[in-house]
Amino acid sequence: MDHGLLTIIMDQNTFLYTYLNNASPTGFEASGQQIWLDYIKPYVDTHFTDNYGTAVGVINPDAPYKMVIEAHADEISWFVNYIKDDGYIYVRRNGGSDHMIAPSMRVNIHTDKGIVPGVFGWPAIHVRKDGKEDTPTLDNIFIDVGARSKDEVEELGIHVGCVITFKDELTELNGKFYSGRALDNRIGGYMIAQVVKKIKESGIQLPFGLYVVNAVQEEIGLRGAEMIAHNIKPNAAIITDVCHDTTAPMYNKITSGDQTAGKGPVLTYGASVHKKLLDLIIDTAKKKDIPFQRSAASRVTGTDTDAFAYSNEGVPSALISLPLKYMHTTVETASKSDIEQVINLMYEFLIGFDPSFDFRYVV
Repeated sequence: MDHGLLTIIMDQNTFLYTYLNNASPTGFEASGQQIWLDYIKPYVDTHFTDNYGTAVGVINPDAPYKMVIEAHADEISWFVNYIKDDGYIYVRRNGGSDHMIAPSMRVNIHTDKGIVPGVFGWPAIHVRKDGKEDTPTLDNIFIDVGARSKDEVEELGIHVGCVITFKDELTELNGKFYSGRALDNRIGGYMIAQVVKKIKESGIQLPFGLYVVNAVQEEIGLRGAEMIAHNIKPNAAIITDVCHDTTAPMYNKITSGDQTAGKGPVLTYGASVHKKLLDLIIDTAKKKDIPFQRSAASRVTGTDTDAFAYSNEGVPSALISLPLKYMHTTVETASKSDIEQVINLMYEFLIGFDPSFDFRYVV
């Protein structure tokens, strides 16, 4: 499909499924970024990208005050690391991929010749050594593409460095949840796109420049956010990412906090979160009757919030998180109502924000 047509034919729901189902592994986000940009172009005044693929839509580009809302576009994945003479492929991580869930999963191997399907193989339970339960490790998980030799694998276009993504796609659970791979954090890209769409359709004129940022390479250390923060040099930034729903089995609320999917956005306290900006967001939530939850971060948030906060001479930054079940799996699960509430909270904050606000703690 011609991506240029997407601005005409793609409605909100189509965008959600097209964008979430598209593969955008860390370092290879270009196709997803194009989908995202084509969707937001009607709602912004201009847009640009940087050398590594972070995409930015801008409202009021000539305004001196710059506010950022941001998500990250990349998903965890694998690299082809070694091809054995017998045709089996061994991998290494690209981001925080979980070797424990790999066996029996279907994958797509992205090559210059196109996508090659494969599977993470695993021996049957009744033939494993001495009846013991072997545990998947990075050393023993492997991919089978139906080839019997290294030469046959290479003839398919597969080589060391090819990126690999799981094949799962977005679905719904009980009409209340979305479930699939890469909600971390392309659902964030979806949410900030809906914020800017809502602003455009409201007809409200913002008294500042709004930079809608979809950053690359978060999963390997916030790299895209670091680069774009130095490019834009914003006055303030609001980041959206995911956090853990800790109600699911095997989570420890004493160490991980108490966050529940379906009870609203999670607002984080921490050193990189500017308290005065956080208070403004909380005030907005209370005034607009938007439910929210709270969490605390030790040292850093581990999100692009840290990259923006500590960029340039220090940028007041805050984090609005979406509670997510089963992070870094192929069945990441989020509440539809939470998604709408994150969108509403960001929108209501932005249309009420006064750029003359003084963020200094000490005057």
